[in-house]
Order: sequence, then structure tokens, then C-alpha cells
Amino acid sequence: MSYKIDVVSVKKPESSNIIIGQTHFIKTVEDVYEALVSSVPGIKFGLAFCESSGACKVRLEGTDENLKKIAAKNAMDVGAGHTFFVLLDGTYPINVLNAIKNVPEVCSIFCATANPLEVVVIETAQGRGIIGVVDGAKPTGVEDDSDIAWRKEFLRKIGYKL
Repeated sequence: MSYKIDVVSVKKPESSNIIIGQTHFIKTVEDVYEALVSSVPGIKFGLAFCESSGACKVRLEGTDENLKKIAAKNAMDVGAGHTFFVLLDGTYPINVLNAIKNVPEVCSIFCATANPLEVVVIETAQGRGIIGVVDGAKPTGVEDDSDIAWRKEFLRKIGYKL
């Protein structure tokens, strides 16, 4: 059996976050849409889902046309069946991740990040699948006391800790 491994750079606005996951059914598009709009009032997002049988289309939903286009471009570039891409603007994945994980069709989440991102893809005669992701850069060292202070201050500044 032959295969090819490819690395696909994810494109997104610097201010946006992305969630990439795997699912198992076309119903995912509507169910993830409902989970997102129910989690954050007024949420701005684009959702693309790679159908892996039948017409094999990239199915789209969302509340922001530009984010939908970017999600669709990433879905086409990665081209892995039964994967979904959610681009978020103005909210963090932490606000919606559990809602997405609780969608019955969702099998796994590969990442949820604002970092530069690469997706490692394997291609066989049957199709393409995600092996994993490269999320951001490698560590430069272990945090010291000043780094700990910065981390704690940052989390409080953005409202995630009191």
C-alpha cells in the first residue's frame, strides 16, 4: 500500500481562533452550528465540514461570510473526510469547546488554537486523513517566577481567573 504524507498550513486571520475536529455524519453541520450559537450570544464564526461519502462536498454554516470562506478554504486544502473546521472571531475556544464535544457526531478534537497551525495529512488511494497538528512553536525553556507572574496576570486580565 502506498501513501503520501503532506503538511498543510492553515490560513486564518491573526485575531481568529480555529477548532479542528473529526466527526462521522453530515448532520454535524447543523448540530455544531446550534451548539455554537447556543453557547455565545452574537458569536461570529464560520464552519466547514468535509463530507466523506456521496457527493463529498464541503458543507458550510456560520454567522460570518468571510469566516465561512476561510473555513471552506482550509477544509479544501486539508481535504480529509469527516473533518470540520470552525473559525471563531471575538470569542475563545474555551467558550464553545465543551458544547462542540457534546455534539453526538463529534469523535475527537485535533486542536483549538489562535497559534500558527499546520495539519499533518496522510493520503492513500482511498482518501486523506489527519495524522495530527503542529500547533505553534516549540518550547524555549521552563517558566520561572516572572513567567508565572505574567501567566497569572494575563489570565486575570482577559477575565478567565479572578
